[in-house]
Amino acid sequence: MTNQTDPTGTTPDSDQIRRAPKVLLHDHLDGGLRPGTIVELARDSAYSHLPETDADRLGAWFREAADSGSLELYLETFSHTVAVMQTRDALFRVAAECAEDLAADGVVYAEVRYAPEQHLDGGLTLEQVVEAVNDGFREGERRARADGHRIRVGALLTAMRHAARALEIAELANRYRDLGVVGFDIAGAEAGYPPTRHLDAFEYLKRENNHFTIHAGEAFGLPSIWQALQWCGADRLGHGVRIIDDIQVHADGSVKLGRLASYVRDKRIPLELCPSSNLQTGAARSYAEHPIGLLRRLHFRATVNTDNRLMSHTSMSREFEHLVDAFGYTLDDMQWFSVNAMKSAFIPFDERLAMINDVIKPGYAELKSEWLFRQTASTSGSVDEQG
Repeated sequence: MTNQTDPTGTTPDSDQIRRAPKVLLHDHLDGGLRPGTIVELARDSAYSHLPETDADRLGAWFREAADSGSLELYLETFSHTVAVMQTRDALFRVAAECAEDLAADGVVYAEVRYAPEQHLDGGLTLEQVVEAVNDGFREGERRARADGHRIRVGALLTAMRHAARALEIAELANRYRDLGVVGFDIAGAEAGYPPTRHLDAFEYLKRENNHFTIHAGEAFGLPSIWQALQWCGADRLGHGVRIIDDIQVHADGSVKLGRLASYVRDKRIPLELCPSSNLQTGAARSYAEHPIGLLRRLHFRATVNTDNRLMSHTSMSREFEHLVDAFGYTLDDMQWFSVNAMKSAFIPFDERLAMINDVIKPGYAELKSEWLFRQTASTSGSVDEQG
């Protein structure tokens, strides 16, 4: 299938997808550990509750638990990863490997989120947690450069919406905003825990001119999106996939947007869409039916993300491979999503612009030129054979 938005039909193969410069805005640190790292950290910390101690079998267990349809099993997966991330060395290692893995997958800019309050069981302070993760990201960036890859990683500090530390975490994010932390997030179960419970944190961040995103519109639907935007003032929507509930597609193919969907599109509010994760949580039945197809066609500020790479057995390249298969997306579509994400990042405008003009656009131009020369060679070969 060829996307009608790009008549050249420059459909990328898996190698080009991997090499394409990609931007990631929604990725959880505790949802992206290497299975082998979990096994080693559990051994080092005497954590004895892993369901498997073989790395391959453990990786399979995480995938199966996340796909099981059982909320209890899905939540249990995070209890294991968080349990082995309770020391400075563990946090440093996980963060460094995260940056390495993303860079090897062609990610050039990433914002990775985690909840500092979940990593205090080993006696660390909130500040020590943040500094360990930041140091790990810098080390991962350095290792990536040594391997010939370039990546910049910013941290998002997450508060848990069922807890009562949002303002404290927001203040922590503000203290470290020029030291590797680029913004604030709130996550956790949406139903029963509206973001308006933490208005003091969001009002504080707005007064400090700081950035924040809110998990909304994944499970609870339009009310959570409305509250995140109109009450809390979120800069971005973590997921936001349920905005589709405010869009009507008629039998003749015409589309009517409700007031909230119109507002989200008109204001260019970024949607941190996570296709594989959305399939696991029931927000879509298949990649072909995922709302991202319609949202891209309607020119919402849609972005592609991983959410939890370990639990969803995914990467940015795999997410794009699924979308290329489902919608016939081309290199131009990939560039559109990547530029959308970079425009929406929580770093200064001039730095975003430099990434777009000096890294992302040249990267896609090179890949498209490869495709052109390959097509030319193929056509030339066919002519020679006919001759």
